[in-house]
Amino acid sequence: MHSSAPPRVSVLGAGSYGTALAVLCHANAPTMLWARDPVSVAEINQQHSLQRYLPDIQLPEGLSATASLETAMQHALGNDESPAFIILGVPVAGLAQLCTLLSDFLPSTRKHPVHLVHICKGFDAQSGDLPHVIAELHTPHHDWLHHGVLSGPSFAIEVAQGLPVALTIASNNTDLMHCAVSLLHGTQARIYSSHDVIGVEVGGALKNIIAIACGIGDGLGQGANARAALITRGLAEIQRLGVGLGGLPETFQGLTGLGDLVLSSTSDLSRNRRVGLAIGQGEDLQKILSSGMTAEGVRCAEAARTIALRLNVHAPITEAVYQVLQQGLPPRQAVQTLLARDPRKESA
Repeated sequence: MHSSAPPRVSVLGAGSYGTALAVLCHANAPTMLWARDPVSVAEINQQHSLQRYLPDIQLPEGLSATASLETAMQHALGNDESPAFIILGVPVAGLAQLCTLLSDFLPSTRKHPVHLVHICKGFDAQSGDLPHVIAELHTPHHDWLHHGVLSGPSFAIEVAQGLPVALTIASNNTDLMHCAVSLLHGTQARIYSSHDVIGVEVGGALKNIIAIACGIGDGLGQGANARAALITRGLAEIQRLGVGLGGLPETFQGLTGLGDLVLSSTSDLSRNRRVGLAIGQGEDLQKILSSGMTAEGVRCAEAARTIALRLNVHAPITEAVYQVLQQGLPPRQAVQTLLARDPRKESA
């Protein structure tokens, strides 16, 4: 149901992207951040900054943070006088636990809807499940509890700086999409709507693998032509896998497919590209990861390969990245293997 009162927003997870989205939401609705780290909470509340994740960004003074999940949930739920909009700002590996924890604070009945929106990209490492499946499995089933995903080409630091961005909100629930647009759409952000949750999630997951491949190619000095080929054929691979999982072909030509792929594969801000770059330059993967650099594509490659084999989908770039990351295949040999494949029609 629609409500005249503005939604109340809680962002669960004060990493770089969660905090950046909290800044966006704060302009239009009462917004609270939840962080596990009391030091981060104190920095947000007292210095209005979060240097570890968003260096040199001044956060709005009215944006508050808490280390209590109960407080954050109570903020969003309010007195049931308006919708609750809750952004789940944790990686895929932490999504099930967070959904289980927040479920303890959901009421048994409610008049206004509760919208749960996840922003993570990837597959569950064990089951291969997409994030919406994980979220639905670990939350109660109420007709007033709705799920959605917010995705698209967006680096957190640029969102926090107030630079332009275009994102897609995908859900089976129209009210959730309307609520997201009312909160986020404005002079800085353009928000598009989609009912293709699977397609949006698959694009967000698989582009990280292609970004690693592009980084490896750049690290090997393969040139701009090779990068363009990887992006283009990578998009075809993403679409094949996505359609195989139930996504719509046209979704992969949009922001959460082509848009996110181009951004992650070409920008130095992309962690996945930087991991690939380091591998291409001869660095050891474990050493790269132990330095503190996280890249979802590293976790995603094995799950994506398993899914491609199960669906009998041709995914040579995913296979090559998996072989380099998990099987120790030398990067230059992986490139040679890709180039040596039999010729085929471009539309195949």
